[in-house]
Amino acid sequence: MDAALAQRKTLGGVGALQRDHNGCMKHQTPLSHALFTGALVLFCSSAAMAQASGSVPAAKPAGATAASACPAILQHDFARLQDDAPQNLCQYAGKVLLVVNTASYCGFTSQYEGLEALHAKYQGKGLVVLGFPSNQFGKQEPGSSKEIADFCFNTYGVKFPMFAKSDVKGDERNALYAELYKATRSEPKWNFHKFLIDRSGKVSASYTSNVEPNNTNLVAAIEKALAAKM
Repeated sequence: MDAALAQRKTLGGVGALQRDHNGCMKHQTPLSHALFTGALVLFCSSAAMAQASGSVPAAKPAGATAASACPAILQHDFARLQDDAPQNLCQYAGKVLLVVNTASYCGFTSQYEGLEALHAKYQGKGLVVLGFPSNQFGKQEPGSSKEIADFCFNTYGVKFPMFAKSDVKGDERNALYAELYKATRSEPKWNFHKFLIDRSGKVSASYTSNVEPNNTNLVAAIEKALAAKM
């Protein structure tokens, strides 16, 4: 009895007793524990060295991923028409965009109705109409932002995004229209000129003011752009 107790104490001093899957006691020696610890340290060290050497890529900041997914043509801020709240066009990345320069007192102003109908019909598939009021053509957009916003909503029920009045041609053209000019070497000749931008941010077509929103060629181009994969 004393010999058995002495042996158990000796074993307890040398290693830990553990119960195996059959319920029997088994002995874990310091050697096996040391081997396990050494393997763990070696694994952690190898992982750290792999990350340092570049074989395991470090996580990218969320902002960097978002910026890389937004095409350069959309990396601009504009004041929202109704309240001047800043809006970054990157929120429309991956959408098909129809960009239109607008005016409240123009022979083409009734196109607001057709533009809103296009936006409502295809919005669920990824189309967004963007309106940019401008007073550069015939001084036909003289009002304040509030006056323009009230007119558009009350007269034509416009709900598509619109932005504060700005220039869309010449040296003072706004940042988006500068990108459009750079891509196409063309600029609006009158109110309600239209640029179509595909999901990747490429300008795929432009349409003069007399092309109505329900024009079959324009609608076909929109549907083709919506169906295309990025």
